[in-house]
Amino acid sequence: MRWKFPAGALIALAFLVPAAPAMAQTEAPGLNAACQTVERKTYKDIREVITAVDLDTATTGQLRLLAYQILNTANEESLPVLPDAIQQRLNGTTDELRAFLKADVQQAWSVALRVTVVRTLTDAGATVKAATQKVLDAPSIDIYLAYLNDGLYAARALDCASQPTPTPSATPSATPTTTPSVTTTVAPTPTSSASVAAPGGEGGGLPVTGANTAIVAGLGAALLLLGGAGYLIGRRRRSRFVA
Repeated sequence: MRWKFPAGALIALAFLVPAAPAMAQTEAPGLNAACQTVERKTYKDIREVITAVDLDTATTGQLRLLAYQILNTANEESLPVLPDAIQQRLNGTTDELRAFLKADVQQAWSVALRVTVVRTLTDAGATVKAATQKVLDAPSIDIYLAYLNDGLYAARALDCASQPTPTPSATPSATPTTTPSVTTTVAPTPTSSASVAAPGGEGGGLPVTGANTAIVAGLGAALLLLGGAGYLIGRRRRSRFVA
């Protein structure tokens, strides 16, 4: 016959009853895989609540309350395997739950802790990897708890301390973009092959033509006209003198 005690009431009691004694002092913050300061995650020892109950004489209500306490702790710590195993027994008979709490709960819890240890290898440094491998080589619940609560943070602190301090890099200044200049090629002005030589210059230039030649020709024509006129006048005077 299955126990009909309201599950909601058991869950409420499980939250009210601590799974382990409160810590005497607050844990110092630790570092995560990215070397950022975070609050430490504390993994409780559920054996303390298991041994506080006489599983042989415990009533169904006591057994279910104990199971809910362990389930609550497993969910808070994000443990794998264990929550599903407990829920399966809570859905069964009282005898199945009693047998699980007496013999199998610690085995399922140990597997859950081991998987959690393996998860710490994600983005881990050399020290954390070495510490994790050492824990996995000597499996036990006590070693898992010691590593998850203290050893992991100590190893991370060493890895973070060994990382080089990032040197601030100077921001490269923007290089001004130079607008390519367009080079205009000026074609040379063709020069006349017949250059006019300056007067008195060397090089045997061509004779001067143009306006100066016209003046000389005009003067010559005028002298011819004057000579012709003089000749005619002289002839007329000679003719008159003879007559």
